[in-house]
Amino acid sequence: MGHQKSDGMNYAPVGQVNHVVKPDEFNVGITALDHGHINGMSNGLLEAGATLKYVYDPDPEKVKAYVEQFPMVEVVDSLDVILNDDSIQMVAAAAVPNLRSALGNKVMRAGKDYFTDKTAFTTLEQLEETKKVVKETGRRYFVYFSERLHVEGAIFAGQLIQEGKIGRVLSVTGFGPHRLDKENRPDWFFNREEYGGILTDIGSHQIEQFLYYTDNTDAEVQASKIANYANSDTPELDDYGDATLIGENGATFFFQVHWFTPDGLPTWGDGRTFIVGTEGSIEVRKYVDVGVEESGSDHVIVVTHDGVETHHVAGKVGYSFFGEMILDCLNETENAMTQDHIFKAQELCLVAQRDAVKVE
Repeated sequence: MGHQKSDGMNYAPVGQVNHVVKPDEFNVGITALDHGHINGMSNGLLEAGATLKYVYDPDPEKVKAYVEQFPMVEVVDSLDVILNDDSIQMVAAAAVPNLRSALGNKVMRAGKDYFTDKTAFTTLEQLEETKKVVKETGRRYFVYFSERLHVEGAIFAGQLIQEGKIGRVLSVTGFGPHRLDKENRPDWFFNREEYGGILTDIGSHQIEQFLYYTDNTDAEVQASKIANYANSDTPELDDYGDATLIGENGATFFFQVHWFTPDGLPTWGDGRTFIVGTEGSIEVRKYVDVGVEESGSDHVIVVTHDGVETHHVAGKVGYSFFGEMILDCLNETENAMTQDHIFKAQELCLVAQRDAVKVE
């Protein structure tokens, strides 16, 4: 299950080692340790054979904590050391969300590919600017959509869909509750300009999954809403959000995200995805099968004309994204996920946030 199961901000899945490159064949510099997701990103890269070469962050405490987990990395005293080293092919970072785009632009202009935590953008202007930089540099801008890429149940659901197990996908419903853990959050988490709003932030996972499962390259946000129901002391935090989308191919989507996971749940959020196809349905219970003692994670329930199957896939599927991403960087392919897919998922979550009705 990985580390810190109850603590979403530091949740860093550990998977099977499946090297796609030899040591020093794919070198990564790590920077901007503002969000704990950098640990999950680093695990995924290491398991795929990447060499974590350097780490830089202005905060020595963050660097110390990172090096404790990844002792093979060399600490350097500026980002320039990473950007000026020709042996570095990728920079991985989990900056404060509104700084992620500018950092990525700088990395790509230095001739390296970029791997950022989600959300990769907090405004549509940032997205447009980064699209220009990708065109101008020919580099890649990858985003860590962990709720699909680092969840074996979600990956397995995708494999079943690609096999045609449930026919044509008509509808997806996603639930992404998270635990607030308020006293441990940094200040930026409560500042709208910095974190971008709930539909931009944790909503980005949801919209990416919809596009992927339904094989859509575009969609329209039909309606969206946000609220601050119970956190009046941090008025810029959205503690609830939801949205409805229609894909270009007619598939529909509803998702709900919020910060109301109760302390009694053994994991940081009961994330679920329901997928309806013409020939059956899939439910993914990502992190917990609630109400079942010691249930573990990654339950996939499939209903077809042949009957009902329950799959427990934790530890069985692996996380192929990281190896595919490394090979995409080396071979200039687009197998892990296309740049257009990443940008479209981000665009739609930004539009959903921008146009959201504020529920008072």
